[in-house]
Amino acid sequence: MAGKWFDELNVGDVFDHPIRRTLTETDNVLFSAMTHNPALLHLDEEYCRTETEFGKRLVNSAFTLGLMVGISVGDTTLGTAVANLGWDEVRFPKPVFHGDTIRVQTEVIELRESRSRPDQGVVTFLHRAYNQHGDLVAHCRRSGLQRKRPVAS
Repeated sequence: MAGKWFDELNVGDVFDHPIRRTLTETDNVLFSAMTHNPALLHLDEEYCRTETEFGKRLVNSAFTLGLMVGISVGDTTLGTAVANLGWDEVRFPKPVFHGDTIRVQTEVIELRESRSRPDQGVVTFLHRAYNQHGDLVAHCRRSGLQRKRPVAS
């Protein structure tokens, strides 16, 4: 199992995830279409070139958020998560464009035992996404319910 049990995690643990992802026009357009997001910022190159400060299309921030969290799963919660409890303080300090390569770092920032589920705990992660230049392009806090290591019988 790739994920970590709740009792294997410590506040301050940092995961530099080995998976990187170069974002394509197809990723952006398909995700925007699938989520019914018609924003010109994601779909209309001419509009972005002439009417925005960016000069080109932006990658849909909901895709960036999902990718950032998704990249973290294999090292942190794969097979050990019970449920995602929420995303807080989601921020996008710099834009993401087609062709950018994203890498992700995750830090464990809080752990607490579940009051109602003795075999589980609540973990809070701080996810950070960086582009190929090392610029922070996204970050969020994510809380999840995580299984503890099963007791041997």
